[in-house]
Amino acid sequence: MLSLVERLAFALLTLASAAAALRAADRIRRVIRRGRGPVSLAHLGRRLARAGVQAGAFLPTWRARLGPSLLHAFVGWAFIFYLLVNLGDVLQALLPGFVFLGPGVVGQPYRLLADVLSVLALVGMAALLLRRFVLRAPAFRFNPRTTLHPRVQGGGIRRDSAIVGGFILVHVGARFLGDSVALALAGPDPWRPFASLTSRLWLPLPPAALTVLAHVFFWGALGSILLFVPYFLHSKHLHLFLAPLNFLLRPERRSLGQLTAINFDDESITQYGAARLEELEWKLVQDAYACIMCNRCQDACPAHVTGKALSPAALEINKRYFVNQHGAALAAGQPSPQGLLEFAIGPEEVWACTTCGACVDICPVGNEPMRDLLDLRRNLVLMESSFPDQLQTAYKGMERLGNPWNVSPDSRLEWAEGLAVPTVAQNPAFEILYWVGCAPATDPRARQTARALVRVLSAAGVNFAVLGQQERCTGDAARRSGNEFLFSQLATQNVATLNAALGDPTTTDGAATTSTAAPKRRIVTTCPHCLHTLQNEYGDFGGHYQVVHHTSLIAELQAAGKLKTDLARAANLTFHDPCYLGRHNNVLEAPRAALRGAGAAVTELPRHGRQSFCCGAGGAQMWKEEEPGEQRVSANRFAEAAASGADTLAVACPFCLIMLSDAATAAKSTMPVRDVAELVAEALAPQSREAGG
Repeated sequence: MLSLVERLAFALLTLASAAAALRAADRIRRVIRRGRGPVSLAHLGRRLARAGVQAGAFLPTWRARLGPSLLHAFVGWAFIFYLLVNLGDVLQALLPGFVFLGPGVVGQPYRLLADVLSVLALVGMAALLLRRFVLRAPAFRFNPRTTLHPRVQGGGIRRDSAIVGGFILVHVGARFLGDSVALALAGPDPWRPFASLTSRLWLPLPPAALTVLAHVFFWGALGSILLFVPYFLHSKHLHLFLAPLNFLLRPERRSLGQLTAINFDDESITQYGAARLEELEWKLVQDAYACIMCNRCQDACPAHVTGKALSPAALEINKRYFVNQHGAALAAGQPSPQGLLEFAIGPEEVWACTTCGACVDICPVGNEPMRDLLDLRRNLVLMESSFPDQLQTAYKGMERLGNPWNVSPDSRLEWAEGLAVPTVAQNPAFEILYWVGCAPATDPRARQTARALVRVLSAAGVNFAVLGQQERCTGDAARRSGNEFLFSQLATQNVATLNAALGDPTTTDGAATTSTAAPKRRIVTTCPHCLHTLQNEYGDFGGHYQVVHHTSLIAELQAAGKLKTDLARAANLTFHDPCYLGRHNNVLEAPRAALRGAGAAVTELPRHGRQSFCCGAGGAQMWKEEEPGEQRVSANRFAEAAASGADTLAVACPFCLIMLSDAATAAKSTMPVRDVAELVAEALAPQSREAGG
């Protein structure tokens, strides 16, 4: 029970702390709202449930660093529960004779949980501080060439971690010790075993001394909060509230890489992409406040892993220190004093990103640093005409010839020579439209995948057709490298072509009708990048299609008994998950089912599924040289496959096929790299192979 003087002091400190916190919170709100775009609250109930589960169970953290994740959970769960504990302690201190939640069946489990979580929090926090400051875990290091804010270089992260960690130890420790002092006065409580054990330390002291200690520990526990709250909103500990908010307000997208189109007819738009912090989407500004500075995204980034300067973690951390430094001016509506390329990240790092999405997928607080990089690329390409010279050739090819290989459209069907491959004009009643894609139509190695898929479709009796010379690049490489204008041109042209081709199959000219009797036609493609673009991004241009990856269609045909397999041709394989198939579009089981259906035994790589490692081709890297580093991304991935003990590396993307085949050649390895379609086609029973041609 606090004295009158203590109660007055507590009230004044609470008011002062709350005023400082509200002022800081309002500044944060105004800084975040400087970002572009509206905040959507659609499907709020579903969002609340999802955010509650993700934040309460710390779901994203369990996929890596199991030990530190468990320690963090100890601290996090305790701190969440302490919101209730602190309320109870304040009420008990202010109200004579009050027992929070009562002495019975509700209060007893509450006190047990508070006791256990207090100990777990102290153990977890002490271990985490030991890991950072004594063991100096490598996870917290940056590449010497990585762009870092001056305050980060000056030890800001370590200082912030020490302050936050010290506060938690003081706050929880003082509360726990205060509870033990109370038990030394009142006697042990079986519902508080750890505090009861600790209370023995105080038994030699007289009651008057114990009473003084109880007051000291109360102020240590609750007073430390009042002192810490104003700093709290400037520290990385803010993620306690911003992480749930990130999960709650995160825009809903068809995939983690889906981008929003730019309306180039809107003359009010004067800035494309982002050059300054306030030109980013509001969510990307909020990410800076939510970042926990754990560097998990850095660990997952293929550019960083292979020794390049890019660190998605450093990008978010630099943004955080910048908004802390210039928050008042930003909140007042003033322009950023520096551009993002001056403090957050360098051009070399921007162009090193493969847009694999690993940083977005692994982030425990829902941050999306990949989207910052794509906004930066849009600004560089569209506003400054600044991009790697090698991309110019790909841009010209897509603009003039409809493909980045700069191959004439007249040769778009050369890959099908000797096969029965009808065009839409020749077979207007098709059920499946095979979108071949630029690589399988032009690259000699990728052409083998297209030919294998045709043999599989024919063997299964699938009624399909192709666009032939009408097909153009989907524009994936243009969009991922920031050339949104070129992407818009390609998307508009392709949507018009597809909408005409995918009309009611009962018509003879392919024109759409109002009939709903026929099932909607599907598009199949061997390229996950085409899949992603056609399925997730053409909707903004009026193209709404059912798109399946060829491995999904093959698995479907196998399950329906339409493909007969010669099991004697089985092989020991390992499978590489393409980023834009698994992580971006959650197609994980179909490729494995197709391989198993062909009689193959699949050995999983250490990094597989959603945690698969990139081949290095995404984000238009296919068309440019990699930034300097210790190793090529493709070499890192192929080395992992070669060490698996498997006989063959199976892939499901033409870019992966090309990149990993080149890596195998560079490594002088005899391990073949084959597409799933090739392996299935080779495993067809003799009668099926004859049907497939």
